[in-house]
Amino acid sequence: MSMRMVLRLSLVLIILAVVSGCQRALFPEDAPRTQYETYDRMRQQYQPTEEADVFGNPQPALRARLSPTR
Repeated sequence: MSMRMVLRLSLVLIILAVVSGCQRALFPEDAPRTQYETYDRMRQQYQPTEEADVFGNPQPALRARLSPTR
């Protein structure tokens, strides 16, 4: 192969890599992540994953999710 042919081939491969990288996300944001989340949604007992602290910043809702009583 000539040098020009190698450069053209590499250019085409680079362009294909860039174009194919622009696609939608594999999993949608609103899809359940675990079987536990699916179970909670089916029974309409969904526990929030985040809550606001005193200053309004989001933080994990560990107390609500890890409490022994449901």
